[in-house]
Amino acid sequence: MKKMIIASALVLTLAITTSPMAAGFNGQPTGGFKGPGLETSTVKQALTLSDDTPVVLVGQIERAVGNEKYIFKDATGSVTVDIDNEDWRGLTVTPQDTIVIEGEVDKDFFKTEIDVDTVSLKK
Repeated sequence: MKKMIIASALVLTLAITTSPMAAGFNGQPTGGFKGPGLETSTVKQALTLSDDTPVVLVGQIERAVGNEKYIFKDATGSVTVDIDNEDWRGLTVTPQDTIVIEGEVDKDFFKTEIDVDTVSLKK
């Protein structure tokens, strides 16, 4: 009986791992959604949104102001953004570069910041 259970488990494992659904990464990038997403907001609009609201902002980083904190600006104003070191993903930017940041509004009693998830150069 024990050998039959082991044999059945082996057959099931082989069937799953050789099925087309289990093919996994084959050298081609894995897919995802391609289509419309969040609309770009301005800094002025982002400052009026509720806590944890997702945002996409386009502008420049003016300067660093502390540990992983920067002043981000666009034509409508400035806001502090929190960009974790790993979220840069090797990208280096200057105040002259226009970037796209995606993240969430982080609002508390005294200030509003943007907690950034991704940073990319504007194409």
